[in-house]
Amino acid sequence: MSVPFFGILARRSPLSGLLEHYELIAKGMLLIERSMGCFISQGGDLESVNSRGELAELIEQVNFTEDHADKVKRNIRNHMPRGLFMPVDRVLFFTYTRQQDDILDAGQASLYWLSMRSLTIPEPFQAKLIEYIALVGTTIKLLRPALEVTIALLSGKIMDREEVKNHYRAIRNNHKEVNKMQSSLVPVIFNSSMDFKEIYQLTHFVEQLQRMSHSAEGCSDMLRAMIAK
Repeated sequence: MSVPFFGILARRSPLSGLLEHYELIAKGMLLIERSMGCFISQGGDLESVNSRGELAELIEQVNFTEDHADKVKRNIRNHMPRGLFMPVDRVLFFTYTRQQDDILDAGQASLYWLSMRSLTIPEPFQAKLIEYIALVGTTIKLLRPALEVTIALLSGKIMDREEVKNHYRAIRNNHKEVNKMQSSLVPVIFNSSMDFKEIYQLTHFVEQLQRMSHSAEGCSDMLRAMIAK
């Protein structure tokens, strides 16, 4: 007989801790969007941005958020209930926490490339990059409801598995759009008038953002595996 995961003990479920961890991931994504807006508003002039202290402060906030997320992840893993029948495999659960954590790790890496040196982003690219970041952000935003309905299904609060799977499909479809946009952006960047250092820097920034979306899609795959019969 299968016992709903949340109904076994009154104590707080480790799965609910994933939502706490996710909120930090979402906060990190918003900070990255603000960082790019700050950078572009100054024409990609790193010295100008740093003289105002805006970008450095945003990067510090992202680093603080990532450190907090790591602490939450460790707390979840270190307080797994003992002797508890879990319909979710522990290895799968741990893999999910790592995959979700990878989203913010990639975000940190993207800011590392963005802030490495002064970079003048050509005006035609600016709107496209803002659009691209927003698209990546959408993949990550879609993960929250997917995580919520997965927990609800595992707890027996909802029974419609197809509804839950639709959330996974939405993440997958949005990530496909991210991949398409990345594929269209990179050749344009390589064929621009920027020097090689700028091209190298900007393409790595774009790739790390794609990695954020890819990790969010990987999370949806892990969630789908959690509800597999």
